Amino acid sequence: MCSSDLTQRTMADLCPATAPFFGFMGAAVALIFANLGAAYGTAKSGVGVSSMGVMKPDLVMKSIIPVVMAGVLGIYGLIIAVIIGNGVKVPVDGKPVYSSFTGFAHLAAGLACGLSGMAAGIAIGIVGDAGVRASAQQAKLYVGMVLILIFAEALGLYGLIVGLILTSKSYECK
Repeated sequence: MCSSDLTQRTMADLCPATAPFFGFMGAAVALIFANLGAAYGTAKSGVGVSSMGVMKPDLVMKSIIPVVMAGVLGIYGLIIAVIIGNGVKVPVDGKPVYSSFTGFAHLAAGLACGLSGMAAGIAIGIVGDAGVRASAQQAKLYVGMVLILIFAEALGLYGLIVGLILTSKSYECK
């Protein structure tokens, strides 16, 4: 087997035509899971705000913080999805330039951001629901609720940071 056959086989292994599938899946899961977390956090916190608003309507605007924080999680997923979507390269002259390495890195980035966003959304929803109800009854609990929400939001931010680092890893086929 000559070296050109080996080079051709290695390039076909590193740069299959199916590699962009993994990149696009990374973009999809980043957006889908982050938005699932944002939707859950918004819905669960919204229920708490609504029930609290019946007792003390003057505190509704003060208690809307968990809903806003949950909405930010969707933006994290959108950022990663756009970066990944722009990073997927189309074949040039029928030859793939997007490698398996890059596709897997993009899939990992999407999973890291999306699943972290979903976990953060679940935490924000639970804390937001219970927190706004409790702070309506005892005003001193408000600061504690906000601190817990900040730590829950940080989980989504960690996923965004790792996702950004992973999207910078690439190998271009030549």
